[in-house]
Amino acid sequence: MKVRFLADASLRQAIVSGLVRLEPAVDFTSAISARLAGVDDPEVLAVAAREERILVTHDLKSMPRHFARFLEHSQSPGVILISQKTAVADAIESLLLVWLATEPADWVNRICRLPL
Repeated sequence: MKVRFLADASLRQAIVSGLVRLEPAVDFTSAISARLAGVDDPEVLAVAAREERILVTHDLKSMPRHFARFLEHSQSPGVILISQKTAVADAIESLLLVWLATEPADWVNRICRLPL
């Protein structure tokens, strides 16, 4: 089974659409489709967990803290942090590599900053 992604409201839509355009088989739900605008971080993490999707976010400040708290009572499919300063092309390339080279089990309860 391939990893599946969920963008939170902070993630640039260009990353989501660019990755899906590059590799149409990637399952990447946008924050718009998931109706995540205005949803707080703990609930976004819960949505990702229910849908078994790795959360992808630009929120480097609060998401790591919320992720640690989430793990105290729940399991997570994982979180990928991407700096706002990262070029869209670099973010897309990194996420494509994650999709090509890893399995969902590799990400359970992990948080990682991309690009590596």
